[in-house]
Amino acid sequence: MDVLIKIKDREGVIHELQAPTDMAMNIMELCKAYELPVEGTCGGMAMCASCQCYVLNDIALPEMGDEEEAMLSEAFYVKSNSRLGCQIPITTELEGLELELAPEY
Repeated sequence: MDVLIKIKDREGVIHELQAPTDMAMNIMELCKAYELPVEGTCGGMAMCASCQCYVLNDIALPEMGDEEEAMLSEAFYVKSNSRLGCQIPITTELEGLELELAPEY
């Protein structure tokens, strides 16, 4: 089953992405699959913040882990709604999620 996730890129364009829930993907991998400008330099290990995004609506997300919290404490352009895309697995609960890509460093 796919869920709809909306992602605003750094130019302000909103992309409506169909995200598969049966492939163990995360938001960073989804962005890369749709060729959005997300580096994912560390390969999804919460060690680089190049997949930082801002959560724009009130969808229940998994708790932030220690590694993600530590990385965001050192990253640029962090806001109260910042998350690392690599730490958000795609599940049916994400239906309707709206995100914005954080600026590049």
